[in-house]
Amino acid sequence: MIPKELLKALRKIEITSKRLANEQQLSGSYSSAIKGQGLAFQEVRKYLPGDDVRAIDWNVSARMDETYLKVFTEEREMSVMLVVDVSASGLFSSADQDKRRLATEIAAVCAFSAIAHGDHVGLIAFSDEIEKVVAPGRGRKHGLRVLREILELEPQRRGTSLQTGLDTLARVAKRRSVAFVLSDFIDTGYEKPLARVAAKHDVIPIVLGDRRDRELANTGLTYFEDLETGEDLLIDTGSSKVRKHFSAEAQQRDDVLKKTFLRLGLDSVWADTDRPYFPDLRGLFARRARKAHR
Repeated sequence: MIPKELLKALRKIEITSKRLANEQQLSGSYSSAIKGQGLAFQEVRKYLPGDDVRAIDWNVSARMDETYLKVFTEEREMSVMLVVDVSASGLFSSADQDKRRLATEIAAVCAFSAIAHGDHVGLIAFSDEIEKVVAPGRGRKHGLRVLREILELEPQRRGTSLQTGLDTLARVAKRRSVAFVLSDFIDTGYEKPLARVAAKHDVIPIVLGDRRDRELANTGLTYFEDLETGEDLLIDTGSSKVRKHFSAEAQQRDDVLKKTFLRLGLDSVWADTDRPYFPDLRGLFARRARKAHR
């Protein structure tokens, strides 16, 4: 039996995410931005003036002594994989919601957008090991199952290994898939696995952040706990030099990440806990839709 609090949260996220997924601009962009497997043969019919001569089926035309051409339709159905970081760093927030909740809401919008267009949705939840895998499926019931798994999951490990999540995606997704990777990307050693996966799948990184990932508040001598290792760190946030160094390191990390995505040709979204994510998600789909029509 699902606990009442979980059921309430599930229902709230479902209502919000379905409304956003059905929002006209996002829904229209999604179908253009998330392309299917290619073209599937539908039928052969008689050639009509204005038809593309490259589609003429010369074998059939020779047998029928008339000009016929092949008709293809877009094979629209796709598998959308949600690769979600559930490590302990996702519990950090300086706002009303933490990164984990932000990831859940964005994953829900992606899931219900896919379901609304008849696509399959699957889940890979990872920390520094695989915490949960849900095979791709269709329909509202399956979408709610994926969402529930993220919400009620209690990770067994606290660390982060993007490589583990990406390697699992490579094993689980046999056909070309769209993979939304939701993580704060505060990790190392994932660049080569990301490149390997991106060579086969359409990977869309969604970088989850918080303003305190990039800037320290001036609170004097303060203890900070590393949520993944449990280590306590004493930092003099009253020092402008310390604060500037912290911000510079964070900026360098972001710059390296952006260059990695650019080098691999990946579209990405940067979402923070203290601001609405939907405009950025909608912008992502709109950009991809424009590129698809070029």
